Amino acid sequence: MSFLSNIFNKNKGTDIDMSVPYTNPIKIEFHSHLIHGVDDGSQAIEHTLDILKVYADMGYEKVITTPHIMSDYYKNGPENILPKVEEIRKGLDERNIQIKFEAAAEYMVDEGLEHKINNNEPLLTFGGDKKYILIELPFMTEPRNFKKVTFDLFMAGYKPVLAHPERYLYYNQNKEKDFEEMVDQGILMQANILSMVGYYSKQVEKAVEYLIDNKMINFIGSDVHHIKHAEIIRRDAFKTKLYRKACNLDLLNNTL
Repeated sequence: MSFLSNIFNKNKGTDIDMSVPYTNPIKIEFHSHLIHGVDDGSQAIEHTLDILKVYADMGYEKVITTPHIMSDYYKNGPENILPKVEEIRKGLDERNIQIKFEAAAEYMVDEGLEHKINNNEPLLTFGGDKKYILIELPFMTEPRNFKKVTFDLFMAGYKPVLAHPERYLYYNQNKEKDFEEMVDQGILMQANILSMVGYYSKQVEKAVEYLIDNKMINFIGSDVHHIKHAEIIRRDAFKTKLYRKACNLDLLNNTL
């Protein structure tokens, strides 16, 4: 993306009339932590069902949840995630909550993920044959194997989606170079709704605004870990200008 392109396209199509009544156009939510008892998200199926009721009330039709997989901490995989998906679906039926529920995963870029790719182990993806895979990075420093892992994912037929790039503060120091380099490599970007309502910090909010204004976001996700997160989104997101601007982009959520 050239300098002149940034100037002429930065605000194109992003004028928002906040006085107009608003209905959330996003019907498919992905990136949350709702598989009970496997990571730092929901710890009980009752909590999961309560959160999914909030999603349904907000107009979502499908949730694709993404538990953490980290080789040194959350040693999850299809074997313990997928059976709980069925348990949650049964709970949704019992409580008559009208929402579809699926699971992928949020993979930390670490040696464990590199090992899984090299050994052709099954990875939890979303988007069907599109084989999108959600990846995350440490918050303090970029891992040394980031470029190798993303290259290997591409070579194996996956499409890497970087979770919440706005939260990696080491990229915020040189947004134009670092973010554009990733976009040029074909890495897709997923921004957090909570970043858009200022939940994390002003710096993170500014970073997500940059990504939205420069049309670098392909997906938005809630990154909900507990009911408080879901309630903040229900209360604040749809009346937030940044969220509405993000929804004017060519997002891929509703294609999933």
